[in-house]
Amino acid sequence: MSPDPDMKLAARLFDALRAATTDGVGVTRDAYGRGEQIAHDMVAESARLHGLETRVDGSGNLYLTLPGRDRAGPARMTGSHLDSVPVGGNFDGAAGVIAGLAVLAGWRAGGYVPDVDVTVMGIRAEESTWFPYSYLGSKAAFGLVENTVLDLKRSDTGLTLRRHLAGLGLDPDGYGAPALSAAGIERFVELHIEQGPHLVDAGVPVGIVTGIRGSFRYRDMRWLGKYAHSGAVGRDKRSDAVRAAALWMSEIDTAWEMLDEMGKDLVVTVGKVATNPAQHAFSKVAGELDCCIDVRSISREVLDRYDEILHDRAENVAHRTSTRVAFGARTGSEPAVMDAGLVDGLDACARRRGIPALRMPSGAGHDAAVFANQGVKTAMIFLRNENGSHNPDEAMDLGDFALGARLLADILADDAPRRKSIGEK
Repeated sequence: MSPDPDMKLAARLFDALRAATTDGVGVTRDAYGRGEQIAHDMVAESARLHGLETRVDGSGNLYLTLPGRDRAGPARMTGSHLDSVPVGGNFDGAAGVIAGLAVLAGWRAGGYVPDVDVTVMGIRAEESTWFPYSYLGSKAAFGLVENTVLDLKRSDTGLTLRRHLAGLGLDPDGYGAPALSAAGIERFVELHIEQGPHLVDAGVPVGIVTGIRGSFRYRDMRWLGKYAHSGAVGRDKRSDAVRAAALWMSEIDTAWEMLDEMGKDLVVTVGKVATNPAQHAFSKVAGELDCCIDVRSISREVLDRYDEILHDRAENVAHRTSTRVAFGARTGSEPAVMDAGLVDGLDACARRRGIPALRMPSGAGHDAAVFANQGVKTAMIFLRNENGSHNPDEAMDLGDFALGARLLADILADDAPRRKSIGEK
């Protein structure tokens, strides 16, 4: 068996990251900004102190490598992202990078040399709250982004990705140059806190992910009507944007309920609703309303079906209420299935260690989906986490983290999953 992960290093890094990127309430590690860069610099320096090779690709992603006996063969990879949402928690993303670093530091200290190179990746810009693009850093590493992403504007600063890259000393002209290929990666395993309540409710410390939900989003949807006096215009003469949006939301919720009762995997969120503060008033019929919608499912068929429902219901409501609807640009991500051999391998490792583990899908999106959809054998380890995610109160227990890091070490050192994969005997 390989040496244990360096848990003292992990605890120090979690504390140091929190202290260095606190915003006074939670942590803010802004994508391609100061907070994320602090995290990348801190992790890279720790890796160098522990004798690991470090490099940064043209898109700013970080790689920490422990050389293996066979340096020519495909590498085994782990890692996650180091950005956070604004006023977020300390563990979302960072736990996966720190777990990988703890594994390699423990191996290096114990004199363990893996069969092939093992690399931890610190991925940029996973949180699409900063730039309206899913999995920006990992897609850039595979050369999957278009040049137009350089013109994307960050939500808080209004500055383009190009400007943010230049501010960090990264060459925008080199952005998106392929740094990874599926042929060069033997497996990728991402450790991450669970962002929902399932492991907490089940009383189980570790989850083994079977698949990752894909999504589509309309971030800039608008309902357009006509401003009017609230007392002087009757129901049949109104063009009320708020009423139209409310009717539409009710109808799509009913459709979601129907699909849920049919056993279809689907979650739907209208995350922002706003009228225009420069024009709305207590005594006005609202002439405009902005909203967004985020739809996720493990099934591409369900996503496509629900997208049709959204548009059909919107057209119907717009006609009934004398309003107009504009969905705006659609963004999103593809669903991903985890590798059967790696899932079984994690199960076997958990049983050998006596670690309770639950097989489960991931409701949230993760960079692992990009690896899986590029044809890389991919798996994910979830860790129990109180209070959900994307908030300052994330509460991963370091005892649970130690169990997850041990499983990560086992699966990265284990040869068995290579002999069993989807479609293989």
